[in-house]
Amino acid sequence: MPYLDGMIPKRSKKFYKSLYFQVIIAIVTGILLGHYYPSFAVQLKPLGDGFIRLVKMLIGPVIFCTIVSGMAGMDDMKKAGRVGVKALLYFEVLTTIALLIGLAAINLLKPGVGMNKDVANIDATALKDIAATPKPQTTVEF
Repeated sequence: MPYLDGMIPKRSKKFYKSLYFQVIIAIVTGILLGHYYPSFAVQLKPLGDGFIRLVKMLIGPVIFCTIVSGMAGMDDMKKAGRVGVKALLYFEVLTTIALLIGLAAINLLKPGVGMNKDVANIDATALKDIAATPKPQTTVEF
């Protein structure tokens, strides 16, 4: 069958093959497992922890490669310098704003006020067993 104007029709991607759909299915499955089969969901915790650690492990190299490829793709070094200065300024300003928000939250909410714990009265014998005898770790604990 000839195509009009020589255009090839675009094949639509199946909705169940998209990453968004798969993530939503995983979230719903996790919620259902946690609600109806909590003991089985707890047994799957090492898989979730391993996944989170893998993501954390990949964040650094992905950011590094993104920055390096972005810098390598710039033809004008003056433009690269401007982007770097803007990124540094953006980082410094937002870090300062985050610090100010943290200081305001501490001064307004006053976390820990009213606990009145005396360090001299804390029973340290309960911690001796934990600190003195290291137990061998399993693969999951490692």
